[in-house]
Amino acid sequence: MAPMVHGLEAKYFGRVLFSYIDADDSRTLDIQRALGFRYQPELYLLDADGNVLQKFVGFTSQEQLESAFAQYLP
Repeated sequence: MAPMVHGLEAKYFGRVLFSYIDADDSRTLDIQRALGFRYQPELYLLDADGNVLQKFVGFTSQEQLESAFAQYLP
């Protein structure tokens, strides 16, 4: 999934900010808890205030992500 996500990051550069959390890094435990992280992979679509708009668990297709982006991008 990483190549697809990195491709979307390039495609939506300047419109969507992509951040990556290492689930094995103890320094990210607070954000993992705040988001309700449980499984890998998990993707979260957040608004500018950090509110979760959508959560994707397990394999997520490029089409699913782009559809979600289209809902929230002007």
